[in-house]
Amino acid sequence: MIQKALASIGIGNAKVDTKLHRERLTAGDIVSGVVEVVGGNVEQQIDTIYLTLYTTFIKEVNDNKVYDKAVVARFTVSEPFTIGAREVREIPFSFNLPYITPLTRGKTKVWIQTELDIKLAVDPTDKDMIQVLPSPLVANVLETIRKLGFRMVSADCERAPYKLQTPMPFIQEFEFSARNTPYARYLDELELTFINQTAEHVELLLQIDRKARGLGGLFAEALDIDETFVRLTFNRNDLNSIETVLRQTIEKYMR
Repeated sequence: MIQKALASIGIGNAKVDTKLHRERLTAGDIVSGVVEVVGGNVEQQIDTIYLTLYTTFIKEVNDNKVYDKAVVARFTVSEPFTIGAREVREIPFSFNLPYITPLTRGKTKVWIQTELDIKLAVDPTDKDMIQVLPSPLVANVLETIRKLGFRMVSADCERAPYKLQTPMPFIQEFEFSARNTPYARYLDELELTFINQTAEHVELLLQIDRKARGLGGLFAEALDIDETFVRLTFNRNDLNSIETVLRQTIEKYMR
């Protein structure tokens, strides 16, 4: 009885350890591994094991920017079962890393948290950081912007604007400096957000921030009307034309 009471507050409780086969992953890859559950001092009922994919994002609270976490996806690993005292059980799993998972660029972090649902007990957890690489289409877009001379200065997840309908409560915004590029005379920066993507296509929002020129330009900058937003969609057949489309789009709206 005493051991059960202690387990209910986390002392002598079952423990969990997730072992990933790979920690460096590309969006769309299969995430696989095993969840190892080690029984505690007493037999316990495990209702469910979840693997939850989390990321960090920035939001404003009382005019201050703070970091919060958001759920990207959640996967059920097992049905209810009983783990005996000191018993060791390994449960294999696999799932596809969602294409909406943000890239681990800048200060953005992504991790898989293993959560055991145990009745009348402190639920044990385990946290495994992963590195998320861009899909081929996204990688092509980012590399093209680099080839055009833009330098990435930040890549943070932020709370999604209410008017921008996205599948997640956050967006990942990539900010590029126009300094030392052929566009430096006309642009301050370029900002890019991938709104939706699959294995076959990617939809992005390009924000072109023009330099203030003259009194009218200063007023436009103060009112944030010097920024142009452009939606673009690319698919696998567009790999050879991405550079041309991006260059033409930037040059069209930069004046």
